[in-house]
Amino acid sequence: MTPPRGRVVQPPRPRVTVLGAGSWGTTFAKVLADGGSDVTLWARRPELAKEIREAKRNSDYLPGVNLPVAVTATSDVAAALEHAQFVFVSVPSQTLRGNLADIRSLLPADAPVTSLMKGVEKGTGARMSEVLESVLEIDPARIAVASGPNLALEIAKEQPTAAVVSSTSLETAESVARVATNRYFRSFVNTDVIGTEFGGVLKNLIAVAIGIVDGVGYGENTKASIITRGLVEMTDFAVAYGGHPETLSGLAGLGDLIATSGSSLSRNNTAGRLLGQGYSFADVVKSMQQTAEGLASVAPVLALAQAKGVDMPICRQVSQVLAGTLDPKDIAPHLTTDDDSAPQGERTPDARKDHGGGALRRSFERALDQLRHRGRGSRGDR
Repeated sequence: MTPPRGRVVQPPRPRVTVLGAGSWGTTFAKVLADGGSDVTLWARRPELAKEIREAKRNSDYLPGVNLPVAVTATSDVAAALEHAQFVFVSVPSQTLRGNLADIRSLLPADAPVTSLMKGVEKGTGARMSEVLESVLEIDPARIAVASGPNLALEIAKEQPTAAVVSSTSLETAESVARVATNRYFRSFVNTDVIGTEFGGVLKNLIAVAIGIVDGVGYGENTKASIITRGLVEMTDFAVAYGGHPETLSGLAGLGDLIATSGSSLSRNNTAGRLLGQGYSFADVVKSMQQTAEGLASVAPVLALAQAKGVDMPICRQVSQVLAGTLDPKDIAPHLTTDDDSAPQGERTPDARKDHGGGALRRSFERALDQLRHRGRGSRGDR
């Protein structure tokens, strides 16, 4: 049927499902609804789903925030996923695999699946997109990850911010970014899934370290030094696993690191501050209403770093504080030294020059080349 002349026909609103009704899942549901989508939140607890559905509130995680009319909720995961055109997943990283097993058969065909999570799975060391691909048995081109300087409460209060959506398929990244953009939230895109995900994971560990030194009482010089050296650790790690260094200087790396390290709204920063004040790891976990992903990711990240020979002194010290083997006030010995070792390069490429070591290495390589050719000289000498 042809509409009356002059009448503007509005395109149908995308149907979007968000799995997980914590602070970030609920906030992202608001972002999506304010961007023009009809959003269904899946909440594990029926009483929370009812509050979101009827009162348009999530008083447990976003007190004082009114949710759009276009956001509804259910505790029935099958009903939540029915007819979904986009699926966003926001559950604790260490429970992701179990949650996905319940939805694999319910996932609508061809719907892009986007991870809102920032963690590494214990035991496997898998990134969240890898867990999605493995358990859901879907083409990685259907998978995206969203990351950036995204403190939930600030975004829920509609303070302007940006994020990056990454997928191996640029088409997928762009389609997800379109629905995840509104007047106060802008999504950029890239295809560096590895760098984007590891940026979101690793900044949590540095944020815990910043919280520790804050709790101890150290000042801005110490925190700025750890942030800066932490970014070097993040970049070296991500590049070792195939990420792009420029990704770590963008929203998913430096941007997220600044926001998470400097805000009391950050669960990782809060957990670190409690540790710095002398609370035990067990006490900190008990006091946290929601998961601080940095605490769960320390061990698998260090195992992955060791596998690639990446030195991560800040993350290692966070692990020692968590284990109770390092006093929080000694969290920054990597910034001081009483030995006579040669100066270290600020960036890894500088360190590799090691003041003449390159020339020594080249001489050694020429000697080996001569031995291979029975003393006839290296190929460069012919």
